[in-house]
Amino acid sequence: QVQLVESGGGLVQAGGSLRLSCAASGRTFNTYDMGWFRRAPGEEREFVAAIRRNDGNTYYADSVKGRFTISRDSAKNTVYLQMNSLKSEDTAVYYCAAYSGMYFYIALKRPSAYDYWGQGTQVTVSS
Repeated sequence: QVQLVESGGGLVQAGGSLRLSCAASGRTFNTYDMGWFRRAPGEEREFVAAIRRNDGNTYYADSVKGRFTISRDSAKNTVYLQMNSLKSEDTAVYYCAAYSGMYFYIALKRPSAYDYWGQGTQVTVSS
C-alpha cells in the first residue's frame, strides 16, 4: 500500500511554469514506476509523463514533450513534474499514480494499469 499526495498546482499565466510534487508514503517508493495524468473538464483522464523505477527512463505525451520534465527523488520519496511554457490547454486536474506491475513499457499510458492514485491538484493556465 502506498499513499500519494500531490501539491504545487495553482493559477499561472500562459508561458509560465509550475512544478508539481507527489509525495509517497507507505511501502517502499522504489518498488513503483510513477506516472502523471491529467483530466480536463469534460474529458477523459490522459497520460502526461512517466518514469521507470529501475533505470529512470522517462516517457512523455506528444503534447507536453519538450515542455514538461518528470523526475524522482528516491531520498525524498517524491516524484516531480516540472511544467514550462504552459498553455491554456494544459488546464486540468493533475494526478500522480504508482504502478507495481512487470510490464510498465506496455502499460504506462493506461490509467487502469496503475495501482494507486493521489487526490489530484488543479492547474489553471490563463491566456
